[in-house]
Amino acid sequence: MLGFTNQSKHDLSRLPSIGRGEAGIHPVPLRPATAETLRGFGRTVDRFDDAIVDLVPWPAGGRRPIVTGTGIGGGIVGGTFVMRRRGALLLAENHAVHRRYVTGWFRDPAIASEEDGDVDTGRIYTHEANYHPDGGQVFFPRDGVPFVALLAPPGDDVRPDNFVAFYFDGRCGVHIAPGVWHQPVFPLVESAVFDDKQGAVHACVSVDFLDEFGVFLEVPLRRV
Repeated sequence: MLGFTNQSKHDLSRLPSIGRGEAGIHPVPLRPATAETLRGFGRTVDRFDDAIVDLVPWPAGGRRPIVTGTGIGGGIVGGTFVMRRRGALLLAENHAVHRRYVTGWFRDPAIASEEDGDVDTGRIYTHEANYHPDGGQVFFPRDGVPFVALLAPPGDDVRPDNFVAFYFDGRCGVHIAPGVWHQPVFPLVESAVFDDKQGAVHACVSVDFLDEFGVFLEVPLRRV
């Protein structure tokens, strides 16, 4: 896992165990992704090249407002977002912002390894999420790969039961709205490449489910 990190302060080689009762599980409900079900979370994207990334103006520091049309000059960045399973781990590389993540585990994270052979890929465990206050983010699958997006509405008082998993059949992508909690999307195949574009500032606000709630989120990875 050299060079792969996440947003939390946890040592990824010493995570608490589900099997030993050191951490609980919160199952996340799965819904089909439609214009209606995504309301408040984002929107579907039919063509990556035409997708617009919503940007949020820089907040004012006092009583005087930001001048209209300013505060969004950072623009957007784009690149590929590569996801691949290695044993019982799901690894991600965001080439747009040059970051590498461990995004989840296909078995008890305390004992999961890159050398694990036969693992159940019908669900994945994750212990964190984040949102971008400066802009949205677009994920668009190459080769029609189906995927699941883990999302929760804006608000810093977020809880595990605010999260919903949305199934995409691969015919469209997703624009995740600014302020919406998310993880990198989870493909339903062993490896996948997504086209990605997002706000260039790439500010991240994170939640750690282990520290705050003592649980991993269990995200279903199946068609619906």
